[in-house]
Parts: sequence; C-alpha cells; structure tokens
Amino acid sequence: MSKMCRLLGISRAVYYRKINPTPSKRANEQVLLDRRVLRVYHESGRVYGAGKIHYILAQNYSDYRKISMKCIQRSMRRQKIRSIVIKKFKAGKPAKKLLKNYQNLLKQDFSTTRLNQKWVADITYIHTLDDGWCYLSTIMDLHSRKIIGYHFDRNMTTVIVEKALEDAVSNRNVENGLILHTDLGSQYTSNEYEERLKELTITIPTAVKAVPTITKESNHSMHY
Repeated sequence: MSKMCRLLGISRAVYYRKINPTPSKRANEQVLLDRRVLRVYHESGRVYGAGKIHYILAQNYSDYRKISMKCIQRSMRRQKIRSIVIKKFKAGKPAKKLLKNYQNLLKQDFSTTRLNQKWVADITYIHTLDDGWCYLSTIMDLHSRKIIGYHFDRNMTTVIVEKALEDAVSNRNVENGLILHTDLGSQYTSNEYEERLKELTITIPTAVKAVPTITKESNHSMHY
C-alpha cells in the first residue's frame, strides 16, 4: 500500500479519505432534512404537502425557519412522495328549517386575541392507494392556525368528527366562550355531536349555509 501511494504521489491518509469519503456537512443536512420531511409526511397520513411540512418544520426546529419552500419540494421529489389530497369535501345543502335553528355566531369574523377562542372544523376527501377514498376530519385553532385535532377514517360518519373533537380537547384546554365553527353537514349537526359539545361547554357550531369560507379552506390549502 505504501509503495502504491508513493507511486501515486499521495499519502496513505489521502488515499483512505478517497476510498472512504466522509459525508460533507451539506450531505448530512440533506439526509436529516429528508428524514424529518418523511416523518411529518407519514404522521399526517400522507396528506401534507410541501407547504404544511415546511410550516411544521419551521415551528418545531429553529434552524429550519429560514429554509426555503423549494428545499422541501426537492426533498419530496428525491423521496418520490407527494400529498394525496385530491378533492375538497363540500357539504350537502341543509334543510331550510335546520338553517333557521342556527345563528352565525362568528358573523364571518375570524379574528382572535388568544388561543382556544375560536376553532374551525372541516372534512376533506382523500384518495389512498390501499383503501380508496377515505376522510380526514380536522380542527384548527384560528389564533395559532395549527391543526390541534384530527381523525382519519374510511367512513364519513359522526364518529370521525367526534374523534377529531376528542383529539383536540385532549391537546388543548377548553376555555369559557370557545366557539367551534363548522358547516351544517349531517356529521356536525347530529344529536350526539351537539350533546358532546354541550358537555364540553363549547358553543354549538354554526354557519349561515354549508359553503366553505376563506379561513376554512386554509385548513388544507397548503398542498403542493
């Protein structure tokens, strides 16, 4: 080995560095980023796109607050992963009698001054490779704009919104005057759901009509 190195005009240390290169700092950072992107992606049930992954990483890791969206997109391309949200859920038209029984407490005012003042619930259609069409029920805190509760299921029944609600209240304290804003889909207007909200002292969800608002669309609008 020493003779060969002399013939090549290099030291043995240089030779071993060539055949066993140490990954660069940049390469190590890329590997770490890919791992974190993949973890967030799978924890979301393969729902989150680059936008939400970028947001979550920036919230959880201070060294990622200045990372660009393109870095996240490149990481997802390297790993051949992408958001599988296909279609936004739209609630059917509720009966006129039902509409009269509800007031729009938010009056399209989505401003907040603190956490746990106003939440927004939503349901999204998701197409999966293994189970076909599934559903993601989420609850977002309007003050932090963070998803605080969710449930993923193959069936769109009252159970899916109830479990998302229980997930939210397990993560946050329910404070006096909390309003949960939803559309008037049958899952949200069921007796079971309304009774549970009363038990939690959460103001019954209300809306003028079952159409999406700009704020509600933001629950799942950050997919790329």
